[in-house]
This record gives sequence, structure tokens and C-alpha cells, in this order.
Amino acid sequence: MPANLEAYIDANRDRLFELIANLVRRPSENTPPAGAEGACQQFIAASLRDAGWQPDVYELPGVDGLLSHPLFVGGRDYAGRPNVAARRRGTGGGRSLILSAHIDTVPRGTQPWTRNAFGGAIEGNRLYGRGANDMKAGAGINLFLAEAIDALDLRLPGDLIFETVVDEEFGGVNGTLAGRVRGYVADGAVISEPSFLRICPAQRGGRTVHIVFSASGGVLTEGTFPAGVVDQVTFFLANIPKFAQQRRRTAPPHPLYSHNPDPVPVSVTKIFTSPWGTREPITVPEECRIEFFWQLMPGECQDEVDREFFHWFEALLESAPKLFACRPTVEFPIRWLPGSAIPASHPLVTELSKCAETVTGSAPAIAGIEGPCDMYVFHQFGIPAALWGPTGGNTHAADEYVDLDSVVTAAKVLGRFVERWCGRET
Repeated sequence: MPANLEAYIDANRDRLFELIANLVRRPSENTPPAGAEGACQQFIAASLRDAGWQPDVYELPGVDGLLSHPLFVGGRDYAGRPNVAARRRGTGGGRSLILSAHIDTVPRGTQPWTRNAFGGAIEGNRLYGRGANDMKAGAGINLFLAEAIDALDLRLPGDLIFETVVDEEFGGVNGTLAGRVRGYVADGAVISEPSFLRICPAQRGGRTVHIVFSASGGVLTEGTFPAGVVDQVTFFLANIPKFAQQRRRTAPPHPLYSHNPDPVPVSVTKIFTSPWGTREPITVPEECRIEFFWQLMPGECQDEVDREFFHWFEALLESAPKLFACRPTVEFPIRWLPGSAIPASHPLVTELSKCAETVTGSAPAIAGIEGPCDMYVFHQFGIPAALWGPTGGNTHAADEYVDLDSVVTAAKVLGRFVERWCGRET
């Protein structure tokens, strides 16, 4: 890469951090079925206009063919939640590229923060705030590169597409789908998820189920003291390791997860019985809701994954019929999220790796990301895509942060890759 773009990044790193902080200071929480991404998207659109781009700010329901697409899942409210996209036409002869980021975040939550969740404060080498790591740093890097390309008047033979999409969290995916259906397709895509400066051409899938256990409660009863749902929940939790062992045996191994000791983890993500405190009566719980989540390898299909779960769950209930006299209910609150991958040998991966090695002096790790995301939509549209982004911590938790040195590194590598992939006229 010519020195001017890398030098521009070094000279304007404060502007890069300012963009990320400005995104953090505009809450864009996703709270299904609604969300609050509008203000953040309008800021991005205005920033693109100031940088000489022509943003396309569009509402999802207005995208022709989206609502009837097989991957579209209804039940979400998209009022005031537009996608933003912008295309810089190439001069001809180069490969096209999409720089994609989701602009929604998980909610602030009820965990205690020691910093303003929407303050964008910088302390040392960290920038704090909800979404700082997932993934407003990535969106800010992309927006900064859009400004840099205009400021340096770089002439790219291939088209470059910038986009920020809504509703990725909680298995949303419809925002990413809308971009492809609207016609924003290319020869490759880099999704700026926080990959910890690894190239991730694979993602795990995910399956989430809500299970509701119920039983009679109370305190003063004749005979045996009631257990409510405690015994049911205890029995269920004690058997989860058996399901986890089964998953490790049956899930097809993928080479990009061969380094991982547990490539298909199984976990309980929420347990809820009743409100806490002295305003609630002391009694055994009559109901318990459990959120149960397990991850998938690329190549697994929904029918087989669901069949495996229900076979295990039904056997569990049948093994203790008296305990489960009242049958638990099961529902899937989030869409099916498949695993997906492109080969590590794909030019998108190998060329991005060479750019990273040039910037950092060592070859980056190439691995599958440790969770589901929306990259599979690109793959299903025939667009090779990989994840590349900075390092951070406390993702989805209180005091989320992004490492600023890694932000600069991620920006330099991505800028170099844009010029390599799309080409550059001299």
C-alpha cells in the first residue's frame, strides 16, 4: 500500500477514535421486536455526505422482494430503523468489495456499569461504552476509511460499498439480508466484527430454546414439603453435560475449529424463577424459565440439529415421569442460525492475510469465530466473506471496551486490503 493511506491513518487517528466515540454516544440498542438505531444511522449518513459519498438510507419494508424472501423472518418492527449504504463506483477493471457492519447493539442491561454506558470515554488505550467492541469500532473504521478515500482522492478500479445494517443482534439478520436483496452484492465482503485481529472465514451456528418448567408450589401443605420446580430444574441441569458430550461426538468437525477444545459448546444463558426481595412471598417456585443455547458447526442442518435435541429432551422426560408430571413447554425465540464458512485458501482470506502480515510483521491467525453472526447470509448469496476487526473486552457485558491500538492496526490492514482487492490507479 502506498504510504499516504497508512500515513493518513497515523496522522488522523484521533479522528478515527472520535468517530467511534460519536457512534457509542448515540444509543442504538436492539430490543426485539423494536430497536433504536435511527439516530446513529442518520449520523452515519450525514458523515458519508460530508465525505462526498451519496448514502442510500432505506427502510427494510420498502425493499422489493425482502418480505417474501425465504430467509426473511417476520415479527420485528422496523419503523425508524433504516439501513445505510453507499457505493463508490470504480473506474473499471477491479474487483468489488463490501465493507459491512451492524449498527445495533445489545441493550445496556441491568448490570452495574462503572462508566457511562453511552459516554464513549477514553481511558488509556481503551474506549468504553455499549457497542464499543461489538461493533461500533468496526463501523467507525469503515466510516473513517470512507472519509480517507475521499480525502486522498483514491481512484479504485473496483466498486467499494459501505453499509451499516440494523437488527443483527438477537438473531435479527433481516438487515443484512435486505442489503443483498436491494442489490448490494460484490466479489467479496469484509465484516468488521471484533475478530481480535484474526481473520475469521467461518462462523458457528446457534440454536436457542426457551424451556418453561412448572409445578405446584406453596409452603404449608400436608405430607411432603413441596419442591415446586426445583427438582425438575436440578435434574435438567445435571443432564446437560450428557447432551454436551453427545454434541461433541455427533457434530461434524470443521478444520477452522480444530484448535478449539469444545467446538460446539452447550450452555444455559438465563435462569429465572420469580422476582427477588422481601416484597415477594417466601415460597417454593412454581415456574422456572431457562434459556438453553448450543452452537453448531458449518454444515449442520436444522432438521438434524432439532431432531437431536428433541430426542435427548424426550428421553430425559421419559426417564423421570413422576418428576415431569406437568410437561415443560419448549419454544424457539430466535431464528435458526446456521454455521457457515469459506475455505482458508480462498483469495479473500489469503490476500487479507498478506496485508495483515505486511502491517504487523507476522501472519495473523486464521480461525472460525466463536459464535453465530450474519456472515452466512453473504455466503448464501455467493459472496465470499470473512470477519476482520479489532480487539476488546466485556462484549455484551458492563464496561464494554475496545483496544485503541488494535483499532489503528485493523484500519491499516483493512485500508491496505481495499487497495489490493479493488485495485488502485496510479
